[in-house]
Amino acid sequence: MVVCPHHLASAAGLNVLSQGGNAVDAAIATQAALSVVYPHMTGLGGDGFWLGYHAASGQIYGLNGSGRAGVGCDRALFARLGLDTIPPRGPRSVITVPGGVSAWGEVHQRFGRRPWADLMQPAIALAEQGYPTSRAQAHWTRVNQADLKAYGGAQNPFLPGGEGPSAGAWITNPPLATTLRRLAAAGPQDFYQGEIAAQIVADLGDLGGLLNQADFARHTATWVDPISTTYRGYRVCQLPPNSQGFTVLQMLNVLEGFNLHTVGHGTADYYHLLVEATKLAFADRDRWLSDPDFTDIPLGELISKPYGDRRRARLSMAVAQDYPSPGIGGDTTYTAVVDRDGNAVSVIQSLYVDFGSAVVPPRLGFPLQNRGSLFSLEADHPNALEPGKRPFHTLMPGLVLTAEGRPHLVLGTMGGEGQPQTQIALLTRLLDFGFDPQTAIDLPRWAWGRTWGEATTQLAMENRIGAEIRQDLIHRGHQVAVVPAWAEKMGHAHAIRVDVEGLRGGCDPRSDGAIACL
Repeated sequence: MVVCPHHLASAAGLNVLSQGGNAVDAAIATQAALSVVYPHMTGLGGDGFWLGYHAASGQIYGLNGSGRAGVGCDRALFARLGLDTIPPRGPRSVITVPGGVSAWGEVHQRFGRRPWADLMQPAIALAEQGYPTSRAQAHWTRVNQADLKAYGGAQNPFLPGGEGPSAGAWITNPPLATTLRRLAAAGPQDFYQGEIAAQIVADLGDLGGLLNQADFARHTATWVDPISTTYRGYRVCQLPPNSQGFTVLQMLNVLEGFNLHTVGHGTADYYHLLVEATKLAFADRDRWLSDPDFTDIPLGELISKPYGDRRRARLSMAVAQDYPSPGIGGDTTYTAVVDRDGNAVSVIQSLYVDFGSAVVPPRLGFPLQNRGSLFSLEADHPNALEPGKRPFHTLMPGLVLTAEGRPHLVLGTMGGEGQPQTQIALLTRLLDFGFDPQTAIDLPRWAWGRTWGEATTQLAMENRIGAEIRQDLIHRGHQVAVVPAWAEKMGHAHAIRVDVEGLRGGCDPRSDGAIACL
């Protein structure tokens, strides 16, 4: 089974499975296809994180495919430019090397079964022959049209005829097809040490960009040990910093002290409890989340059960707390794949915001990410910009194992800094209340605080949540803001559940995705 936010990419992954590929092969093919048909959310110019289960060994593994800041990218440089923040768009927002392709290469070399070049073929065909523009791509192209014109060149493939395509319009991307063909023939290393790297640097340089070829040549994806906690008899796994995945483990440790059946699903108490647990975890996230090569993060304590007990004591069921202090001083696409051998892959890749930096190298056909804009230019900030450093990262694929250590849930979502909250919604609905994956995804969602960097302490709630519940939460002190049903702000969540009956998937109707299975 393959689940992702675009049906053509799900089909690409399923085709690889049908040809004898494994879950890793299918996930790579799916990510490559998404780079064509969902270019506003992901692509070759972004970062990626992988969390997987290898059935033959019974082991879980993690791979950090996020990029590091260039050696010439430091706070003094931006001070000389007269900037007190990193621009969110344009060439000076591209200060980290895109790491997603390096992760594809690493995971394929270690676990792949099909030839590398074969995995690029579905994406090449889509780029050459074209596809119907999704409603999401049409919308986000219109939103970003001015920036795409400013930074994407006169021949921008996302603006055929100089304008954004309408939903359903047939669109091709010949430059991206050429890039993918080169990637298929020369291998992923070409993105960092070959012609693709040279073209990225040259095109960025023409716009005043800051990365150089040495920055690309130095980049490597990093194998990491997943982190986990237990919850309701299952082991919930995430990736360590610079991913924000540890926040979900903290939330679960807090929630474990409550009987959610007594609280009741969809009640005011349910929403209040999950939001308050979120605030506690986010206070620690904002204090500590950084590149562990640069910051000594007390990760073991943050995700421990005793620490969860102490944080739980801060929580009141009657009153919404202000943003608490930390307890210790000091766009995106998601894909889930399970194959016939029991291998499972949870992978998420992103440009950060829609179309990332909006810089599209004209000969390459893909946008470059603006993930580096998350760096702070304050010297004492844990996420302060330094050369060679990876930024605070929102990406966080999820995996839940049974007590015997086998995959039970493969899940994740896009949604910027709202990703932990969507995962907690799914995990409580699936593990506490027993909903099937599709129902867990379809039920109304919420998001507290900032998302994609938008500063706020509001509690955004879909209007499908009853007015009486919203009023109850306002009475407790929540700043409730009503958003439309199926709001994209709530992310595109996808999940696969593995049980004795087989596989059951869930695909977010907010996306253009589909469940594809054999």
